[in-house]
Amino acid sequence: MGRRKRPKVEPTDEWELLLPLLEWPEQQAYEELRPMVLFGASVADRARETGTPERTMYRRVERFEEDGMLSLFATDPAAARAKRQGLEPHVRRMIVELKAEHPRLNSNEISNIVYVRTGRRLGDHTAARVLSEEVVPLKLSRLFEPYHETGDARERRGAVVALHLDGWSAKAIASYMRVSKRTVYRVIGRWLEEGEAGLEDRPPGRPRGVRKLDLATMDFIRRSQENPELGAFRIHAALVQKRGAEVSVRTVGRVMAVHRELYGIAKPKRSPHQKKAMPFEASRRHQIWTADVRYIKKHRLPVEGYLYVISILENYSRKILASAVCRKQDLPSFLPVLHAAVGRYGSPETFVTDSGSVFLANRAREVYEALGMEKVEIEKGRPWQSFVETTFNIQKRMADHHFAKAQTWQELVDAHDRWMGDYNAQRHWAHERREDGRRSPEAVLGFYTGVRYHPEDLSRAFFESRHDRVLDALGYARLTHWRIFGHEGLARRDVALWLSSDALAVEHDGKTLSRYEIEYRPGRGGLGRVRCLELFDDAHFLPQPRLFGLEEVLGDGWLKALKLDGYAPRRSRRPEMLQQVLFPYTEAL
Repeated sequence: MGRRKRPKVEPTDEWELLLPLLEWPEQQAYEELRPMVLFGASVADRARETGTPERTMYRRVERFEEDGMLSLFATDPAAARAKRQGLEPHVRRMIVELKAEHPRLNSNEISNIVYVRTGRRLGDHTAARVLSEEVVPLKLSRLFEPYHETGDARERRGAVVALHLDGWSAKAIASYMRVSKRTVYRVIGRWLEEGEAGLEDRPPGRPRGVRKLDLATMDFIRRSQENPELGAFRIHAALVQKRGAEVSVRTVGRVMAVHRELYGIAKPKRSPHQKKAMPFEASRRHQIWTADVRYIKKHRLPVEGYLYVISILENYSRKILASAVCRKQDLPSFLPVLHAAVGRYGSPETFVTDSGSVFLANRAREVYEALGMEKVEIEKGRPWQSFVETTFNIQKRMADHHFAKAQTWQELVDAHDRWMGDYNAQRHWAHERREDGRRSPEAVLGFYTGVRYHPEDLSRAFFESRHDRVLDALGYARLTHWRIFGHEGLARRDVALWLSSDALAVEHDGKTLSRYEIEYRPGRGGLGRVRCLELFDDAHFLPQPRLFGLEEVLGDGWLKALKLDGYAPRRSRRPEMLQQVLFPYTEAL
C-alpha cells in the first residue's frame, strides 16, 4: 500500500473549518452553493455564514441552475453554453459567409447580423472563435455592386436599404458599398420618411414653392452694399441678426456679385495676410482684456484733426465691453471707458495695451493696481498682437462709411453705438467652429463677469480722477472754486467730472457733455485756469424750451466756467465769559 498523499481530516460542514482545505476558487464557489442546491438550505443563512452578499448568492444559484458546473469557471456563460450545446451548422456557416462577403466586418457586427436573421444572440467572443476554427474561403462575387458602379439609382439605393434591414451598421454599409456614411444616412432617412418613393431620383433644383431667397432679402443685401467695405460674411451676419434669414454666406456672395455687375458696385479690397500666433489669446472668460485707440480720419464735423475711438475688448469672446468716440486721446477720455467696463463686467486678470502714453500714465497705473489688474504691453512694431486691431478692421468695414456721412456729433455717436451693438450681436468668424452653437461675442460671453466691486470701492479706485456732482438749475456743477457748465437740459441730474492735469470733461450716462482745458496741480493751488473747448451735441432737451437761447443772446462769449470766491474761514465760537455758578462753593459745602 502506498503512502497517503493528503493528511486525513475529519469531515465537517463548518465553513470556517472547511475554508482552509479548499485549494481552488472553483472548489470554494461550489462549497458555497452546495448546501443550497443539494439540500435547499436558506440563502440568507448561507450568505451570513460565508460573508457573501445575499444578492450575489442568488445570482450564483441561478447561473448554476442554468449552466451547471460551467458557471463556476471564469468564462462567458453564453459562450460556455454555446460550446456545451454546440452552434448549429447553419449559424457557423452564416458567420463564415459574412466574413467572406466583407472581410472588414468585425465580430460585433457579425453577431448583430446573425441576431437580426435568426433571433439568436451570440456570445461576445463566439464569432471570433468560429472564425479562428474555420477557414474563410475567397469569394469572387459580391452580393451588391459598389454604389457608384450600379447604373440604376433605385437599385443602388435599394441595396443600401436591404443591407440596413439585414442588420448591417452604417459604417459597414459605407465600407461595403464604397460611399460615405453621410450618403448611407441620407438614403436610409429618405426611405424611412417616404417609403419606396424615397428610392427614386428627385428632380433637380429646389422643390417648387420653397424659396429662401426672396426680393426683400436681395434688397437688404443691395442696401448693405452701399457700404463698399462690407463683405459677404458681414452682410450675412447682419441678415441673420435683423431678418432671421436662412440663406448661406455663399448665396449672399453670389447675390452681391450680381449686384456688382448690375449697379457697378466696387468690390471690397482685401490685403492678403499670414496668420500669426497670438501671445495674448485667452482660454477663459475675463482672463485678458485689450484696450486701444483708433483714429477716425474721414468725417464731416467742423473739427480740425482726427477723432478717436477708444475701445476695450474681452479677448475670449471678442466682445466690446465699452467704447466711446472722443475728441482727444487723453486720460479724461480713456478712464471713463475703463470705468464703464469695470463697473459692468468687473475687472480682468490681465490688461493688455500698446505703449501709448495714455495707457502708461501714473494715474492709470494707480487705477490698474487698485483694481488688481496685471498690466502688460504688446511688443513695439507688432500691432497684430492686439486683439482690438482685428476688431478695428471690422469697425473700418462696418462703421467708417457711416462715420464719413455724419454731419453732427450726435450722428457720429449714434453711428458708433449702432456699430457696437451690431458687432456684439452678429456672428463672429472666430466662433464659427464652436460646438455649443454660440456664434456671436455676446452669446459667448453670456452672463459671466470678472471680479466685481462695490460702488464705493470702485469710486475709491477712481477717486483722484472722477468726481460725482449734481447739476444745478442752470446746468452747472461746482468743483473746488469753479462752476463748470454741463448741460441745461440735465438740471438736478448726476454727472461725473473727469479731471487730469490739463483737461476736464463733464460726462453723463457715458456721453461727454462738455470739455475744458485747465491747469491743475494737486496740492499746489488746486484748479487754476479753466477754458471751455467745446460743448457736445446730444439728445437732451429742456423740459420747457426757452424763448431765446444763450448763444442767441450772449453769443459765444457767455461764461461756461465761473471763478467763485473762496470759502470764508469759519469763525471760532468760544464763550465770551464763563457761566457763573448758582451757589458759591463755600455755601454748597
